[in-house]
Amino acid sequence: MSEIVAKQLTEDSDAFKNPSLSWMIGFLFVVSFLGLFSVVPLRKVMIIDFKLTYPSGTATAHLINSFHTPAGAKLAKKQVRVVGKFFSFSFLWGFFQWFYTAGDGCGFAEFPSLGLKAHENRFFFDFSATYVGVGMICPYIINISVLLGGILSWGLMWPLIDTKKGDWYPADLKPGSLHGLQGYKVFIATALILGDGLYNFFKVLSRTLAALFFQLRGRDATGALPVADRSSPETSRISYDEQRRTHLFLKYQIPTWFAVAGYVTIAAISTTTVPHIFPELKWYYILVIYIFAPALAFCNAYGCGLTDWSLASTYGTLAFFVIGAWAGASHGGVLAGLAACGVMMNIVSTASDLSQDFKTGYLTLSSPRSMFVSQLIGTAMGCIISPCVFWLFFKAFKDLGTPGSQYPAPYATIFRNMAILGVEGFSSLPKNCLYLCYWFFGAAILINLIKDVLGKKRARFIPNPMAMAIPFYIGTYFAIDMCVGSLILFIWERIDKAKADAFGPAVASGLICGDGIWTLPSSILALAGVKPPICMKFLSRRTNAEVDAFLGL
Repeated sequence: MSEIVAKQLTEDSDAFKNPSLSWMIGFLFVVSFLGLFSVVPLRKVMIIDFKLTYPSGTATAHLINSFHTPAGAKLAKKQVRVVGKFFSFSFLWGFFQWFYTAGDGCGFAEFPSLGLKAHENRFFFDFSATYVGVGMICPYIINISVLLGGILSWGLMWPLIDTKKGDWYPADLKPGSLHGLQGYKVFIATALILGDGLYNFFKVLSRTLAALFFQLRGRDATGALPVADRSSPETSRISYDEQRRTHLFLKYQIPTWFAVAGYVTIAAISTTTVPHIFPELKWYYILVIYIFAPALAFCNAYGCGLTDWSLASTYGTLAFFVIGAWAGASHGGVLAGLAACGVMMNIVSTASDLSQDFKTGYLTLSSPRSMFVSQLIGTAMGCIISPCVFWLFFKAFKDLGTPGSQYPAPYATIFRNMAILGVEGFSSLPKNCLYLCYWFFGAAILINLIKDVLGKKRARFIPNPMAMAIPFYIGTYFAIDMCVGSLILFIWERIDKAKADAFGPAVASGLICGDGIWTLPSSILALAGVKPPICMKFLSRRTNAEVDAFLGL
């Protein structure tokens, strides 16, 4: 929504709303709690009756339980020490790099490790401890997928399309125009993301509906859907641990009337408040969203329990296509669509997160009431802390959201262009871009079909379309960092798999956290006007000779 992102595009560049602490905090407070209340009445259905696995929540529960064993406590202490060591290394490495970044294009992050020509096409290793750590955590196929996407786009497609300048699109366009090369980058990436997201959305939805059908068909003749206030039918041969977990989970109940009343109250407050923050988002748009949101939140929470996939961004995409088209370009459809996307994503995302936490609480014998209250407190804290952290970045880094900067925020441009596409239709695309979008949209669906047909054993060798789409817009530099992290972990596993499994996540966490924490003092230094003393740049031999001649050396 910001002016920085809007001005990068020629379409609807006057439709923007710059970030402000007051409206960001207010907006989050009136929309972030709805998802929590929407999923509470059916928590028993998903956790006890349908016995959904929620893989991430289950893994977290097993990790917490393992800490309370003698062996687990000993391993945890060693892991904490490893995290501390690599946190310190990553933090100091970020501090060291800061000294050489006195100007644009300076520092180790601009080192042309694969050559200057490759650097121009965003192929280089930028010495980021964060992305190396992310590469150690992400599955190998995700890192390879990102690298393949970068090679396909920046190595082949964009140079080829650039040769069509003057034929496929005017040669005198601004770099950020959607009618030029930028349009191909953004919309082809969007087509890949939509193809992958919609395929998984309908796959999860079909599994959800099928599972619901078989679950409900197998229930008693009354056909009543169990909710929090109703008891489950007795099941024979349940283990003692399961009986104890179920008893504790049902003992500390959250009344259904409380959840419904909470949702209706917050929805009413939000419906009257949000239009004051976003005048383009009319109250009846919000009302329609809140009528359908509980069903979509349940679908997302249920699907997440089956597959561990939260499709919040896909539900958000549907929101700004529907609301943006409904509002129209002449009535602020772009901002209305983006705001609607934010509302919908908040609801469905918090619903699936709370369901994961309920599963963790169920397996760790924690009170669901305590989990819900903790989630409310955490959400309230997040409504204040997250905007403050973003505001710090926004003020400290003036190029936040600009392509090629330290923080390009690629999804900001992608989501804005999706909103423009929803409002203006396909007329905003350059020549042949629509055909390429069709092709990549179909390719994403085809790749997913092949993965499902091959089965889990062979599917792990098939690239992920969503991961391939990310470098289409921002470049391949972070993919190289992630592949370096994968290579480190791969070699470590070959040398000592037991230690790699035990301490690999700890090393990765230390690298990510250290580099991330360094951004706080660097932001404070930037706000205080303290600049690095050295600019380290890398020039070609010819450019260096020209500089020497100019200086008379």
